[in-house]
Amino acid sequence: MRTDAARDVARSSFLLEEFLLRERARGLELRFKAGPRRALLHGHCHQKAMVGTAPTIATLAWAGYEVSEVDSGCCGMAGSFGFEKEHYDISVTLGGRRLAPAVQAAAADTEVVAPGISCRQQIEHLAGRRARHPAQLLRDSLDT
Repeated sequence: MRTDAARDVARSSFLLEEFLLRERARGLELRFKAGPRRALLHGHCHQKAMVGTAPTIATLAWAGYEVSEVDSGCCGMAGSFGFEKEHYDISVTLGGRRLAPAVQAAAADTEVVAPGISCRQQIEHLAGRRARHPAQLLRDSLDT
């Protein structure tokens, strides 16, 4: 019985971006400010493993963003892993391989986007840029 309940919850669980795209297909109309705007996306590891970043990219594109994705794998933080003394050097090494250089190379007017809070913390720590959650960009892009 518990397994069936867990499956029901899993079938009913999805990312905000998946929800918005589903509702758009059902006729949801949102007005966004005129673009184009640029966004550099670093997907969260769990997101990439379970769903992928396509819904995030599609939703941001709907809002007028030209989205490029960092081919970075893990940011190195992995929740609290990167904060732990014995893992800090590994965390910095992973984040410094591709993610931090890509963020540092992005133009100043490019929004840095990361759904994961630990990813956003790692980006700020290693690259000195504030990354934002996709929902924040969507909210700020609405033409109200």
